[in-house]
Amino acid sequence: MDASTLSRIGLAGLAVMGQNLALNIAEKGFPISVYNRTTSKVDETLIRAQSEGPFSLTGQYSPRDFVLSIQRPRSIIILVKAGNPVDQTISALTEFMEPGDTIIDGGNEWYQNTERRIQQVADKGILYLGMGVSGGEEGARHGPSLMPGGSFEAYKNIESVLKSVAAQVDDGPCVTYIGEGGSGNFVKMVHNGIEYGDMQLISEAYDVLKNVGGLSNSELAEIFGEWNRGELESFLIEITSDIFKVKDNLVDGDLVDKILDKTGMKGTGKWTVQQAAELSVAAPTIAASLDCRYLSGLKEERESAADILKEAGLEEEVGSVKSGVDKKRLIDDVRKALYASKICSYAQGMNLLRAKSVEKGWDLDFGELARIWKGGCIIRAVFLDRIKQAYQRNPNLASLVVDPEFAREMVQRQAAWRRVVGLAISAGISTPGMCASLAYFDTYRRARLPANLVQAQRDLFGAHTYERTDRPGAFHTEWTKLARKSSAGAFS
Repeated sequence: MDASTLSRIGLAGLAVMGQNLALNIAEKGFPISVYNRTTSKVDETLIRAQSEGPFSLTGQYSPRDFVLSIQRPRSIIILVKAGNPVDQTISALTEFMEPGDTIIDGGNEWYQNTERRIQQVADKGILYLGMGVSGGEEGARHGPSLMPGGSFEAYKNIESVLKSVAAQVDDGPCVTYIGEGGSGNFVKMVHNGIEYGDMQLISEAYDVLKNVGGLSNSELAEIFGEWNRGELESFLIEITSDIFKVKDNLVDGDLVDKILDKTGMKGTGKWTVQQAAELSVAAPTIAASLDCRYLSGLKEERESAADILKEAGLEEEVGSVKSGVDKKRLIDDVRKALYASKICSYAQGMNLLRAKSVEKGWDLDFGELARIWKGGCIIRAVFLDRIKQAYQRNPNLASLVVDPEFAREMVQRQAAWRRVVGLAISAGISTPGMCASLAYFDTYRRARLPANLVQAQRDLFGAHTYERTDRPGAFHTEWTKLARKSSAGAFS
């Protein structure tokens, strides 16, 4: 092909995310070739490029024609389902690619798969990036948060494109080179884990306000809208307000009340919790959000349990608690509890990233991660700018909980936090995310825990030894023998 007609970049995989990202790239002035195994998707994208543009977007119908339509060194984004479809797409494309070309996988892929593929294509001289893409369909079309990791040379080849298509915030585009290997995928995975925690905490705030405070959906829409103009300003708070405003077009009432209370998931939250366990990082808020998704799936069991326990004499406590509630104070308390809980959830996610960065030698920049999450992505929020500043003040910050500014805010909100959790418990309303966050805070802030007893138990039944507070070394005690001797002495 004539060099002047070649595309700057290619994109394979034209489901909604792929189409939208391709149109975003084209709209920013970068000629792009697109390909999909199902040819109707290519045609669909071409039609959209004309109706929404016209944009410089070329459709190709075979892997060979697609690859050869891109200028060298080629950069090709693939957006297909994680796992085997990625391997199949790589196999089809690399047959026609050359040394120095780059593949960028933009799916929610397991980071070790990316590291395997980096080595696999390196044998052919091909560069590889695993790139987290956050923002959903809307973000892909108008500006996502992008988290590319892998070959730095590959990143430099495509940097100008990524910086143009990413969401733009006051301190730059929401993209940065994350690090080597599968770091980009890992960071996106933890982003999704934090997202799980955020959504769970918001749902608990809704549950308490609705069932203890007795607030209507219209009142909830107003409250969440007001919260979105303050410290809780974020994409998730904004869309929550919008959800409460939508009427059902099939029957009378609000649509949110007709939605089945079963939450779906795609796996990144589970991966986050598994990695936290493997790295010995406490992430109870994220784990609680995952557990709640599992429990939500047991709809029939929950309905049966409600009937059985009611027959066994369990009484609903919501009514008695609701009668004595100061609604205005409850709304303010829930706002403070939600904010404090969110800080704990983000602290857990950042600590997981730090542990993995140390293990893999990624040298992650946590302030920069917070910065690129300020726009485009699902967890975008005003207070991410303050997280960025916290890590700029102290790059080695042990936890957001002990950053001076966040610590002061936690202390100021803890009384309200405790009131909300206590009220929910009294009413029989489960708030596992808020409870997990509060327990995390209370455990982390205590200089001495009852772990001394646990370690003594371990030493008694397993001779695991223990350390002492008053002298160095490992110690073992014959606890049972000494306890019996002590008991015998007491009765002699």
